[in-house]
Amino acid sequence: MTDLTSRIGYAHHVWQGEPLKAVELFARDGEMDMGEGGVIKGRDALRAIYSDKVGGEMMLHPFVHNHLIDLNGDSATGICYLDLRCTRDGESLMGSGYYDDVYVREEGAWRFQSRKLNMCYLVPPTAGWTQEGEGL
Repeated sequence: MTDLTSRIGYAHHVWQGEPLKAVELFARDGEMDMGEGGVIKGRDALRAIYSDKVGGEMMLHPFVHNHLIDLNGDSATGICYLDLRCTRDGESLMGSGYYDDVYVREEGAWRFQSRKLNMCYLVPPTAGWTQEGEGL
């Protein structure tokens, strides 16, 4: 896994408000599937969306952990889990979910071919996240 570990800087670049560095972790024709937010295809589209969302008024603080990666030559698949703190429209939110990833070695570096965000919940801290809206 020599240079695959270098691709795990995604959350760092989002935290630091560095949208262009986060986008460079995607393959040229890579895509980000935001679930209900739609699919963003290609670096040009990723740059436009990330430049608007990362580092702006919408604070994003992802905590990504427990990476599981299966290597297969110049491609790989993986999953990692996400705890998220963010603000949207002036509201504090916290969430949990996971990413389904497909990686490809492109020009000697590992990049995201695709990354799919699967959110389990994204709620205001006072709402809780059980179906009944009750905390633990």
